[in-house]
Order: sequence, then structure tokens, then C-alpha cells
Amino acid sequence: MHQAIALDPAYQAAESLLQQFERFGVDLGLDRIQHLLTRLGSPHHRVPIIHVAGSNGKGSVCACLSAVLTAAGYRVGRYTSPHLVHWCERICIQDQPIAAADLYSALQEVQRAIDPDQPCPTQFEVFTAAAWLYFAQQQVDLAVMEVGLGGRLDATNVCDRPLVSVITSLSLEHWQRLGPTLADIAREKAGILKDQCPAVIGPLPPMADAVVRGRIEALSCPPVWVEPAQDCGEGWALYTTPAGLDPLPPGQTYRYPLTLPGQHQCSNSAVAIAALQVLQRQGWQISTQHFDQGLRQVNWPARLQWFSWSGCSVLVDGAHNPAGAIALRQYVDQCMTRGDRLHAPIHWVMGLLATKDHADILQPLLRPGDRLWLVEVPGHAAADPQDLMDIAYQVCPTLGACESYTDPIEGLREAIAASQRHHPQAPSVILCGSLYLIGWMFQSAEWATLATTLDLRQHPIVPVLHEPLKPSSAG
Repeated sequence: MHQAIALDPAYQAAESLLQQFERFGVDLGLDRIQHLLTRLGSPHHRVPIIHVAGSNGKGSVCACLSAVLTAAGYRVGRYTSPHLVHWCERICIQDQPIAAADLYSALQEVQRAIDPDQPCPTQFEVFTAAAWLYFAQQQVDLAVMEVGLGGRLDATNVCDRPLVSVITSLSLEHWQRLGPTLADIAREKAGILKDQCPAVIGPLPPMADAVVRGRIEALSCPPVWVEPAQDCGEGWALYTTPAGLDPLPPGQTYRYPLTLPGQHQCSNSAVAIAALQVLQRQGWQISTQHFDQGLRQVNWPARLQWFSWSGCSVLVDGAHNPAGAIALRQYVDQCMTRGDRLHAPIHWVMGLLATKDHADILQPLLRPGDRLWLVEVPGHAAADPQDLMDIAYQVCPTLGACESYTDPIEGLREAIAASQRHHPQAPSVILCGSLYLIGWMFQSAEWATLATTLDLRQHPIVPVLHEPLKPSSAG
């Protein structure tokens, strides 16, 4: 499928058009996107939105929101970034990517609207404008819009009256652009909050929490502070309704299918459910059955996703910042405990971008005896594998092995071979780091030939998260 899209002439034309704007890089600000949208007839004013910001969990929350609202019968747009394999993934309606021909048409219309007498918009701004335009033309009932970077000056932050603003989590990331402290980053993320518009906020560190609370008070936002759901095991979680959702009484519970693996999904899914309850309060028709149906169908690729490759299990995860690395390690430890392989060395294949906090990502992942294969991220400003090797030995001097490869496929093959030698009964490898690396892997011919989705119920070290679903109940 990926190869077919890449060969589509319309997709190639869209990609070529976007490449013309790549040279403008990342330049946060709202003036260019607002001017461009005005020249397009202000399509963003015709699309009700749920606006989602945060350091981690944005994509998962967007996927949950979109799935439940689609199950409720609404025509739902979803805008996320970055993509894994192709640009069409970023713009979806009813969870289906935009057709290549429609993407190219929308981008052409945006290009024609660019004012030659004004500063040229960035690539992200051009693409975001195309998303707004397409959603308006397709007359979606609402759109779930994920922030690209930060919040306050992000190109998605042009809607004055969101249905609800969501902040999933906050951690120290993108500090080069958002500021050196967690408080600085919190101020940028809280920039999506709007005067008297509802806000749903996930668990935050104390310093970030104080900043967000101050912003909510200044804007008189009706807040909903969400705690993680309780993990009930066997793919189920229990959500408890927080305060601030009148007329729903605090403490009301809902038992629901938790299809995305990882303890952090108890928080992400709870944030999504709270946002949907805000919509219910506004008159959107979403029943318990819609929640059940939608949450069963949630899919978010390359986030704790298992594959089989030539008899070896490969766990794929885009753990590209410290918080993501912590969540990945927690999941791996959980898997190993349940699989009776506690303290067994892990075989890691990893590639990171040059701009990331490499030591803070490697530190929570690596344990004594682990084996690490460091690879480049093709087509992007990647960290040099040799430099990463030095950092890896600094944070974990007792690594069992550490090697570097220019070719990611070669590195993966070597890691798989080593895992099969060391753990012949249940070989497994973890491929992680940049989402761009994973996207490159997914579209490679070798991955398409050898990798298949793994049935979790048949794998000895994977928690049983996909048991047959039982009827749920809402208290």
C-alpha cells in the first residue's frame, strides 16, 4: 500500500509542491497562516474543533477522539503530525487518509492563495492551511486538530472558539524553541487555551501545573483536571468522572476497552473520555455504546506495536523524547515480568535526530547487559551513530554490546540475528527512536516482505491486552 501511494503521480506532485517550502524551515508565528487563511476565505472559521496540545500522548488522544466521534455518526476530520510514511496520513476523515489527488488539489489552491508581497509561509503552514481548507470543503461536523509544535504560536492555533482545548501532558522537550524550563514550555502549550472555552488537562508536573492553572484562571476557562484511569488488566480500564463536568456527578465510573498498550494509555484514554464528556454536555450525541465501539477500534501505528520478522518479535515505538523513553521502558519491564524474563538483556535498534536530548532518552532505556544497535535516520538531520555510542556508554558503561550502522535495515538484521542466538526460544528486538526512522522502515521493500503484525495473544512476553471484549457498564 505504501509503495502504491508513493508511485501515485498525484502524490508525487503534492510532495514536489511541498518540497518548495521546505527551505523556510520551522518559524513559529501566526501572522503568515492567518493572512493565508484569510485569502482562502477563512475556512478555519467554518470548522468546529477540538484542539489537542501536549508533550506526549497527543496522537493517541486524537485517535481516541476521532474513533468515538466517528462511531457516534459524526463526520470527523483529524489532523496530526508528523506522518510515518506519507503525507496523506496527516489529514483524515472518518479515520481514512485523504486521497492523493485531493491533497494535491488542496495544496494547489493554497499555493495560489499565497500573497507574493508577504513573507512566504512555511511548509507546515501551507499543509495546515490545506487541512483547514479540505475539512471546510468536506463539511466535516468537527475536526480534531493536533498541535504541531508548542501551542501559542503553532499554525493550528488560529481558532478563537474551540469546542474544547486539551493538554495531554508536559515534559521538557523542544526546549530550543519553546524555552529552557518546564514553566516556559507550559506557557507555550497553554497558549491554546481560549477565553471562557472548556479546558481538559491531563496529569502535569508541579511546575507546569502552576503555570497552566494560572492561565486557566486568567481566561476563566471551565477546567476539567483528569487523573489516569485504573488499569483493570486483560485490556480493560476503569475511568472515574472528575469534577467540573456538571451535571455529571464526580465519581461516576465507566469500564472501557483499552486497546492501545502501555500504562501511559490509562492517562491518554482518560483525557480523551473527559473531552468527549465535555462535548456531551454541549449537546453532542455520544452514547456509552459509541464510547465502547470507538475505543475498541482505536489504532495508532508505531506506538508499542508488535511485528514478527523471520521468527523474531519486533516491538516498534516512536520513543523520541525522555518521557516517551520512560513510558517505553515501563512497558518493556511489564512485558518481561509477565513473560518470566525479568532482567533479561534487551536488544535495541535505535536512531535519533540530532536535535533531541540524547542522554536523557538513552538513560531510562538502557540496562546493564543490554545490546544496542545505533542507526542513522535516512533523509533527516540524524545524530551520528558513533556520537550516540559514546553517550550510550556514558549512561550505561556495562552494555553487553554497542554497534553502529549507516543502513537501518542492516542494523535491524544484525540485532535480530543476535537476539535469535541469545534467546532462541523467544527472540525479540525493540526498534525505537525517531518516528522518521520507523516510517522509513515501514516503506522499505524488505519490511514489506518480511514483517507481519504479531498476534499478541501468542507471544510469551507480551501482556495479554487483547482478550475477547466483554460487555461494559457505565455507573
